[in-house]
Amino acid sequence: MAILTGATALAALTWVYLVLFRGWFWRTDTRLPADPPAPATWPSVAVVVPARNEAEVLPATLPALLAQDYPGRCRVVLVDDGSEDGTASVARSLAGQPGANAPLSVFDAGARPEGWAGKVWALAQGAAVLTDEEFLLAIDADIVHPEGSLRRLIATACAADLDVVSLMVRLRVRTGWERLVIPAFVYFFAQLYPFRWVNRSGSRTAAAAGGCILVRASALRAAGGYPAIRGQVIDDVALARALKSSGARIWLGLADDVASVRANDRLGDLWDMVARTAFCQLRYSVLLLAGTVVGLAFTYLLPVAGLVVGLATGSWLVAAAGAVALALMVTSYAPMLGYYGQPRAAVVALPFTATLYLAMTVDSARRHWTGAGTSWRGRRYARLR
Repeated sequence: MAILTGATALAALTWVYLVLFRGWFWRTDTRLPADPPAPATWPSVAVVVPARNEAEVLPATLPALLAQDYPGRCRVVLVDDGSEDGTASVARSLAGQPGANAPLSVFDAGARPEGWAGKVWALAQGAAVLTDEEFLLAIDADIVHPEGSLRRLIATACAADLDVVSLMVRLRVRTGWERLVIPAFVYFFAQLYPFRWVNRSGSRTAAAAGGCILVRASALRAAGGYPAIRGQVIDDVALARALKSSGARIWLGLADDVASVRANDRLGDLWDMVARTAFCQLRYSVLLLAGTVVGLAFTYLLPVAGLVVGLATGSWLVAAAGAVALALMVTSYAPMLGYYGQPRAAVVALPFTATLYLAMTVDSARRHWTGAGTSWRGRRYARLR
């Protein structure tokens, strides 16, 4: 019981640190300015959309992208990365419809060279067609941008002299599994990469959200471009690290109205979303995997165990430590649930969701060890680096 008391007290202290000293990761107020000042001259922009088997979502997303009310020169480049569902044909059929303000070009990514991750190769092919554009906006094909989205992104970058502006877009939260897993996914991401630390020039913390990354073309070139991260499965974080290491000023925040239409109705869909990259995030290290499993269990499960065991045995110190840790945990999670429009009572499910993420991480390692490899939009490939 003495060991449990000490361990539960340490878990409570861990949550004190996380809530007070981990970059206020749990807050959801890091957003784009509502009305940033317009630049004197609107810079030119190329929007690059890597697309593999996206024929189903493009009719819901591409027209809104082409209809942006951007005052400067803008064009959209969709790179078809070996799709098998007619993605390129669907994209071309959507070009030039009423309301379209930007021209659309559709390119074939061609054969992916050995050592390149699929999405990074597609992005590199999109960047290769740039001419004199000052900014590149890389977005996923499933993202819907409201009419003034590009204007707001560019105005923010110009007003704050930023080289990178990235949005963690609103993921779809409709089904029961999505409500359980998605808010926690963003919460865990922010805990790993606190946005305030990412946005601090002197901080070593660097991250971006791959669904929406606006970057200055000059900063991208200075960081080595996409070839510098060619083998990275978690390309958004890798790109942010390369950019920040080269001196770029980066900003990452939550989106207000930029959202994904991607459906993850089944637990299996969400499981794959996490498991496909979790072990890569741990650099394929058994030690880091073991530390992550122990850390998740210690941080999210031990407080519950301490509270239950303490109450059951009359060990009030254990119960009190567990209650403090649990209270800090669920309090820190409540803002993310509010951001996603979920009832605050759902905070009680966080330990269970953390258990799911623990299992997904272990399964990610299992997939690697059994040769299943990593997948992106139906393509599987072995470990790159």
